[in-house]
Amino acid sequence: MNFTRWSARLPGTQRRAVARGEYAVSPDRRGEGSVPTARAEQAVEHARPVPAVDDLRVREVLDHVPSLVALVHGPDHRIAYVNGAYTAAFGARPIGTPARGALPELDELGLLPLLDQVLRSGKPRTVKSRKAPDGRSYTFTCTPVTQGDGSGVLVFATDVTDHAEAAERLRASERRQRETAVTLQRSLLPQELEEPDDLRVAATYHPGGTEAAVGGDWYDVITLGGGRTALVIGDVMGRGVRAAAVMGQLRTAVRAYARLDLPPHEILQLLDGLATEIDANQIATCVYAIHDPNEGTLVYASAGHLPILVRDEQGTVRRADEPTGPPLGTGGWMHSSGSIPLSPGSTAVLYTDGLVERRNEDLDEGIAALERALAGATGTPQVICDRLVRSAGVTPEHDDDVAVLVLQHPARTGPESELFHNAALELLGGVEAAPRARAFASGVLTSWRFSADLHDLGVLAASELVANSLQHGIPPMRLRLRRTDRRLIVEVTDGDDHLPRRRRAEPADESGRGIAIVATIASNWGSRRTPGGGKAVWCEFALPKPVAP
Repeated sequence: MNFTRWSARLPGTQRRAVARGEYAVSPDRRGEGSVPTARAEQAVEHARPVPAVDDLRVREVLDHVPSLVALVHGPDHRIAYVNGAYTAAFGARPIGTPARGALPELDELGLLPLLDQVLRSGKPRTVKSRKAPDGRSYTFTCTPVTQGDGSGVLVFATDVTDHAEAAERLRASERRQRETAVTLQRSLLPQELEEPDDLRVAATYHPGGTEAAVGGDWYDVITLGGGRTALVIGDVMGRGVRAAAVMGQLRTAVRAYARLDLPPHEILQLLDGLATEIDANQIATCVYAIHDPNEGTLVYASAGHLPILVRDEQGTVRRADEPTGPPLGTGGWMHSSGSIPLSPGSTAVLYTDGLVERRNEDLDEGIAALERALAGATGTPQVICDRLVRSAGVTPEHDDDVAVLVLQHPARTGPESELFHNAALELLGGVEAAPRARAFASGVLTSWRFSADLHDLGVLAASELVANSLQHGIPPMRLRLRRTDRRLIVEVTDGDDHLPRRRRAEPADESGRGIAIVATIASNWGSRRTPGGGKAVWCEFALPKPVAP
C-alpha cells in the first residue's frame, strides 16, 4: 500500500519537514551567526543528510505518532491500518474487517455515519471532545484519502482529556456561581407577598440565561395602613452578585422609607441619594406606586422605569403617562408623582425590561405586544403573570432577568360586597361637630353589625381623632369610616400639615392624651400628609376571624 500520496496531509507532517529544512546549514550561510566558521564546517561535514518527506517511511512515522490513527477503505470501511497508539487505547483490530464490527468504539461515539458522509462528500469533518469507552476524551478528524482506484478515510484522534476535564470543572464552577447568585437574589426578594385587603396580587421572577451573571430585578408589596398599599418594582443595571447585593439594599431602604408614608416622588428622591452612596457606578430604575381604595387611583412616580399598564373592566389597556425621571443614582433631579385610575375590576401590571426588550425589535413594539397580551388575559393575578411571561417568549435560556408584578382591584358582588363599606362625614362648624361625629360613627357601626365592644372602641377612636383635629387642625375636615373583611379603619383629615405624635401626658396636663388613647385601643395607627396640603390621621381595629362551620 502506497501511503506517500496522502502522507503530507497528516497534521504536523509539513511543519516537521519545514523545521528540518530550516535547521539544515546551507553552504551559502556558513560562517554566519554566533558559531565559528571552522566549527560550522566541521558540523556540516559530519551531519547526515536529512531525507525529503517523500523518502520517509510513512508507516514508521504513524507507528510512533502519539495520536490515534486508523485507516479504513471502501463503503463498509474495512480496516486497512491502525497505529500503536490506537491499539494501546482500544486493543488490536483485525485488518480487512468492516468497521461496524471491528471498531465498536467508533460506533458508540456515533462516528460511522460521519465516515459515510466524508466518503460521499470527499470533505474532511471534525467532531470535538467525544468521550470514548476508555474514559478519555478525543477530538476526531476524518479525512478522505485516495488509494489507487478506491477511496478511504483516515481517522485521526487527539487526546483532549485534560482540556475536557478543565472545561467541565469550569462549567461546574460557573453553575455553582450562578446558583449562588440566584439563591442570593431570591433570598432578597419577598418570600411571601403581603396581602392587602382591597387588592389581589401575584409576582413572578425568572433569572436570565445560564451564566452566573444574574441581574438585580426586584419587586415588593408593602401595606401602609389605613387601607393603602405601596407597590414597587425595580431593576439594578449590571449583572452578577454585586447587582443583586445593591438590589437588596435598595429594597430594604424602600421598605424603611415606605413606613414614613411619604408621596411616591419623595420616596424616589430619598432612594436617588441612597443609590449614589451605595455605589456610584450602579444605576437602577424603579417605579413606586400607592393604591388608595378611597380614591380609586394608583399614584406613582418613576425613575427611568417602564410605564405601568392598567386594563379596566371593559378590557381597555392604558399606559401610565409621565412623569418619568432619570434612573436612581444620577442625582440632581426633582421627581414628581402622577396618577392613573384603578377602579374595581381593573388589573395593573408592573414589569422589568427583560419582559419586553429584544435585540431585534424596538422597545415600544415589545410594550405594545404586552398590551395586547394583557387585553386578553383573564383570571387570577398568578394566571395573568404566567400568561404574560409565556406570551413574551420567556424561556429558561432567556438572556435577561424578568420580574412581573400583577395587582387586581376586584369588583366585589354578592355576599362578599357586604364585607366592604365606606362612610364619610364632612365636619362643619365648631365644637358642635364633635357630638355629630360621635352620633354618625355610632349609627354607621351599628348598621355594620359590629359587636358592642368593637362598636364602642370605634366610637371612642372617632371621637378622640375628631377632637384632636378640631383643636389642632383647620378646615376642611372630614371623618371617614371604612370596613373590609379584616379590619375597621377610622380616619380624620384636615387642612393643617403638622403631623401629631404620641407623647406622655403629665397628670396636670389638660390635653395630649387623645393620640395616646387611640394608640392604646387600636391595632395600629399613623398619620401622613395629603396632596395639596393637610394631613390624615388614622387608626384601625382588626376584626375577629369568622369561626369555621
